[in-house]
Parts: sequence; C-alpha cells; structure tokens
Amino acid sequence: MAGRYAPRPTRTSVRGGHAAIPAARSAPAAQAASVTRTRTWTPPFPLDLGLTLGPLRRGPADPTFRTAPDGSVWRTSRTPEGPGTLRVAAGGGTVRAEAWGAGAEWLLDRLPALLGAEDDPSAFTPRHRLLAVTERRRPGLRLTRTGLVLESLIPSILEQKVTTDEAYRAWRLLVRRFGEPAPGPDDRLCVVPEPRTWALIPTWEWHRAGVDAKRSDTVMRAVRVARRLEEAAAMEPEQARRRLELVPGIGPWTSAETVQRSNGAPDAVTTGDYHLPSIVGHALAGHRHADDDEMLELLAPYAGQRHRAARLILLSGRIPPRHGPRFTPGNIAAL
Repeated sequence: MAGRYAPRPTRTSVRGGHAAIPAARSAPAAQAASVTRTRTWTPPFPLDLGLTLGPLRRGPADPTFRTAPDGSVWRTSRTPEGPGTLRVAAGGGTVRAEAWGAGAEWLLDRLPALLGAEDDPSAFTPRHRLLAVTERRRPGLRLTRTGLVLESLIPSILEQKVTTDEAYRAWRLLVRRFGEPAPGPDDRLCVVPEPRTWALIPTWEWHRAGVDAKRSDTVMRAVRVARRLEEAAAMEPEQARRRLELVPGIGPWTSAETVQRSNGAPDAVTTGDYHLPSIVGHALAGHRHADDDEMLELLAPYAGQRHRAARLILLSGRIPPRHGPRFTPGNIAAL
C-alpha cells in the first residue's frame, strides 16, 4: 500500500490503503442473473476504488473483501438490517453497485458515503512538496465511511502489538470458522460473526487462531456493548473515539484505526504505531527515528487533515530503509 516499497508490507504500509484493481471487463452472466438490488451513481469527483476501499481489506485472503478479475470490488458487511454483500464496479465516470441479502438496501443507500462522498479533500492544503506531488498523482483518493464500527474495530484489536501476518491470519481463521456464508453469487466470501457469536467463541479457538488472552478479552468486552459502540458511527470522530476508549483494552491506536474507516475521520492520525512515526519523520524531516511527539509536531500544519496527510505519505513510497532484522512472529497456537 505504500507504492513501490517493500514486497512484503508492514502493518503501516498496508494501511496506506491501496488495493490493486484489475482492468475492467464485463461481469459474468451468472452473476447478473442472481442480482437482487442495483444502484447506479455518478460521483462528482475522480474516484479510485482501490485507493478508497483498500483500507477495508485485511490482507490478500480477507474472507470479507476481494477484488475480481472483472475490475469490481466485493465486500460483505453485517448491517443493522442483516448480512449483505456489495459488488462495486467503476467505469466511464459511473459507479454500478449490486447488492444481495437482508442488508442490500442499507448498503446501496450508503454507497456514496462508502465511496467518499462525505469526504472533503479541498480542506487539505499541502505544505510539503512530497504531499503536493502525491496528491496530484492520486486524484482518486477519498476517505471511506462505512457507518459500521465493529467490522473495523475487531480486526484493529487483533492487530494490536503483533505483525501483519499474525493479525490477518487470525482474522481470516475466525471469520471463516464463525462467520456465515455471504449472500449472493460469490461463495468464497463470508460475513463477520454477529456480536453474540463473537462472545461465544471458546478460549481454545482464540488460541488456535494465535490470539492471546489480552486481545480476545478486549474483543469480548467490546461485543458485549456492541449496540452502544455502533452508535459511535454517527458521532463526530473525537466523540466516537472517546466512546470506544471507554472499553478496557481499546486505546488511541485502536480507536483511530477504527474511526478512520467507520467515520471517515480525516484527522484521526494513528499514534502508538511501530512504523508510522519513522515513516512520517523520514518523509517530512529526513529523521527515520522520529517518535510520536515528533510525528505530531510535523503533522501539526495539517491539523484537521492529519490522517489524510499520513495516507499520502504512505502512498508516496518515501519509506526509510530497513537495516535491522525483521520481527519474528510468535506462534501462540503452538504453545
């Protein structure tokens, strides 16, 4: 997600937020025959589906998200109306969406927000040449707003203090085992478990997925107040973050990662990250050993748009070189 850098991305570079979208081709006839709901929307701005929806993907084998050879993006959600599958394809300045399941109408109603219609890039003024160049090269970048909290909160909890591969593996295993088949024609997709199902996952299944007790306990506490947490999607981002951080185990890192997606928060810069301060420090000041305080100082000119600035830095490919050994992932399941 960070441009040309690193064939094996770090968690931070993945959150740069770009999913490769193949060149568009016609959808298979079998898919068209099974469509239950459709919507066509013409965005009044340039739109890059990969850049906009990329942050919602949790690894190349995410069972809730995939990009198809025909150029479309498929994703599943558990909406307030029930599970749903959404297929989005863009071409000729128009977006065509198809949806299935009980949550189909909910997903289609909120399609513009998902694709960045509530985002305002004009509020961002680049103060560094790197960001000005990157913004010009990425005109289709919009900040998504899903309107759903748990589907971003739980994978963010799983990403706490572990490598990307560990977190993505846990998400994949848990969703495939305890989720449900997605409605619609794509039988490879799953819908995330409902809160009660998450709460009933036994300890040995968390262990098998490589999730330690601290993270699994945090998920358990979150799903017990799922309704209250979902209300945060309609709040202002700072208020939403305060609501999330009332749950023990959810701190600034996790709340920022969540509201970036659920609320489309342009200023929710991620602090407490292992890589991001050094990337921002290197890109803006040539200091690859920057900490959170220095990162926030460098991003201060972008107050109100700090998350967008960080996204552009990640997408610029201006990443500090690595000289130390890679962190060796643990294997809780083998204990």
